[in-house]
Amino acid sequence: MIDSHAHLDALDDPDLAVARAREAGVTAIVTVGTGIDSCRRALALAERHEGVFAALGIDPHQASSPEATRVEELRELLAHPKAVAVGETGLDDHHHHATPTDQRRLFEEHLALAEELGKPVVIHCREAADETAATLARFDGTVILHCFSEPGLLEPALAHGWYASFAGNASYPRNEELRLAAARIDPSRLLAETDSPYLAPQGLRGSPNEPANVLRTVAVLADARGEDAARLAGRLAANAATAFALPDRSP
Repeated sequence: MIDSHAHLDALDDPDLAVARAREAGVTAIVTVGTGIDSCRRALALAERHEGVFAALGIDPHQASSPEATRVEELRELLAHPKAVAVGETGLDDHHHHATPTDQRRLFEEHLALAEELGKPVVIHCREAADETAATLARFDGTVILHCFSEPGLLEPALAHGWYASFAGNASYPRNEELRLAAARIDPSRLLAETDSPYLAPQGLRGSPNEPANVLRTVAVLADARGEDAARLAGRLAANAATAFALPDRSP
């Protein structure tokens, strides 16, 4: 199984979390940088651990801060051989940490960078489904909708063949709409993630999340789709390997 989105650098002991993930059967993790220093930490972890790769970006919450002026530094970091995606990037009309204008500008810069480098883009979207979909419709590349939680993005995702990655919040009792959405995603475009240390799945809520727990989310997705969990885990791992162009690690 592959955890397609984790913030290892935000965990108290990322090395121990990677070890526990391996024991649980998680063969690879995509750790996500959310700013330049975070991206450097993500790459350091990827260098230290076989099977850990990095997605690098400046998240939309920082779009009105000086961090947003460091895109050229981001370009340099993305040349690293274990940098497999641009992002997370996107639009957030929920938290209001940055102005909409600044978020759009930074989003477009990330998309241009992803097109230039031929890398997939990892998308953050909160309460901005229509504008996110309209912007991504102009993007010529692989789209990964991280922590899918906007039902308004379901139809565009189906129409464009975007990947949809589901996190632990899909297990929460009130989120039946997310489970229904997961049941409709094409099997070749479905991913699972932890978003560690956030969004621990039902039964572990209130505790820091970690990559080993991605298997709990897979079980929820399998139940929603009426599939065998072990078989689905294998398919999702193959999907993640394709989406992020990960090297073949089969024996």
